[in-house]
Formats: sequence, C-alpha cells, structure tokens
Amino acid sequence: MSEFRERLKRSPLCRRFGLDYPIVQAGMGGVAGGALAAAVSNAGGLGTIGAGFTSADDLAREIALAKRLTSKPFGVNLLFARAGGDDPVGARYRRLFEDQIAVVLASDIPILVSGLGNPADYIAIAHERGMTVMSVVGTVAQARKLAAVGVDLVIAQGVDGGGHVGRVGTMVLVPAAIDAVNVPVLAAGGIADGRGLAAVLALGAAGAWIGTRFIASVESTVPTSYRERVIAADDDGTVVTRANTGKTSRLLKNRFTADWAAREAEIEAYPYQFEKVGVAATALGLSGEDPDNAALPAGQSAALVRRVMPAAEIVAELVAEAEAAFAGGLLGSASR
Repeated sequence: MSEFRERLKRSPLCRRFGLDYPIVQAGMGGVAGGALAAAVSNAGGLGTIGAGFTSADDLAREIALAKRLTSKPFGVNLLFARAGGDDPVGARYRRLFEDQIAVVLASDIPILVSGLGNPADYIAIAHERGMTVMSVVGTVAQARKLAAVGVDLVIAQGVDGGGHVGRVGTMVLVPAAIDAVNVPVLAAGGIADGRGLAAVLALGAAGAWIGTRFIASVESTVPTSYRERVIAADDDGTVVTRANTGKTSRLLKNRFTADWAAREAEIEAYPYQFEKVGVAATALGLSGEDPDNAALPAGQSAALVRRVMPAAEIVAELVAEAEAAFAGGLLGSASR
C-alpha cells in the first residue's frame, strides 16, 4: 500500500469506522438504497441509505438488504426538519419521521445522519445505542449550533451540492467550519472526482460526502433516464429552487424547474410544497416516465460525471485520482 493510502487510513473518519478511504456516499433519498450503501462500504468507503420520504417498512427492508450484503459499517440519512403545523399534512409527515427514526434506532447500525434539520432530541438515545451522529449544515452558524448539542461529525455542504442546500460555496464553508468547531468536518458539494477529494483533504476536511457521482452508479435505484440527465449536464445544468419541497434544493434544469421559476409566489412551505407538487414530481423522476417534468436532484458536479460505473469502481477511481493529484502537486496540475 502506498504512503498516500496509508495516510488516508489514518484520517479521523477512517480510524473511527475502520475504513480504507475517507469517502462517504451521501444518503440521497430515492437514490441510495441498501445495495448502493453496501457496495460503497465493501469498497472501503462508508455507504449511507437515504430515507427521504420512504415508508418505515421500506426503510427497514433497505437496512436489512444492506446488512445482508455487507458486514462493514453504513449509515442512514433522515430528514429532521420540522414538518409543518398541527394540520393533517404536518401530522402525517411528523408521523413518517417518527416511524423512520424508530426503525433506525432499533436496527443496530452505527451511524445516524441528519440530512436536514437538528437531531438534538435524538442524540442522547443514539449515543446510548453506540451510534455516531452526523449532521449536514450549510453555514458556520449551523455547524457551531449542532456541534454544541453533541453531533459527532459535521458535514459542511456548499451550495454547489445537490438536493437541499444553503447559500455558501464549498471552498469557503469547509475551512470556515473546520476553524469554528472542535469535531471532524466532512466536505460536501461539488466533489465528483479525485481532484475534488484531494482539494477538500488539503483544506483540512476529515473526508468527503459525495452524492451526485453515485447517482450514476450501477447500484443506485434511479432509472436510466435520470443517470443520462446527470451525465449530459454541463456546468450550468442545475438550478436552486424551492419548487420540489418548499426548501431550497439544487435540481437538474428541465421543464419542471423552468415552469416553477415563473411561479415562485405560488410555492408553499415545507412539507406542503412537497405534498402538493414534490410527491408527483419526484415519482416521475424515480420512475423514468417523464424526466422533463420531474424533480431530479443533482449537484453542479454533474458536469464532471461522464459515465455509469459500479460503485466500487467509482471509489477506486476517486482514490487513484486523488493520489495522482497529490503526487503531481500544484505545478503538476498547472502544467496540463
């Protein structure tokens, strides 16, 4: 094993979970099921199941599938955002979350991720079960707040990322978050190749949280049309909109995003917008029936994704490219 790879294994993330590489596959709802999470974990990274808005029964099945396919650690990503008022819609989404968290806490898995919102009410019980709690943040203020309530690792996601995002770019947010908190920080947003992995490690991140690259994996649960849209996207191929869930989210540009750009005044708060619009738009994307009118989350890093590969090969390529980037140094990169 090369010196570079030995150094990767000594990162705080790798030491904590016994990983070979500080690569975490993002828990994308509707995209990252048990098969993808297991494949990434088996390849030496850390896989994550995305709960999204799936039922508790379906989530339990995906967790069971991952356990059958790997003996390595993996996590589950839940949306902890407050779900509206006391009306039937708000009550239904709160109940969905409560059922999901109950499944996760009973599943004997090592990692709980809050992809949206504050997991403070569940940190103590997760720790009692030996779980590590990670949280995605979009600002330094959020990073400080979540570290203060006991989150073990912070995932600093820049506006470059796919799905729910804030307003700060990755290259500013990551080092600022590292300086602000006393827990390890993972970098997220805009990372789809080994150069990006090398860059965030150089910034001081404990690892990378990578989503869009794994949409175009063999094991992701998306249809061919979704993968093809990711591969075809250029650097201007995504847009941030509230049209899907009511919270700012980066999606691939299509007729859906264009239509809602002219109707922003009609967009409702989370989760009411998702109930009114996002459920159907997400279903169209995950079924492949009508990608033009679908909500297709993806980050700006889609511009760097050019082919579908097995997840294990993606992990291997990320590491090989990062190793080459560090070996080449600044002059090697600039001389291309």
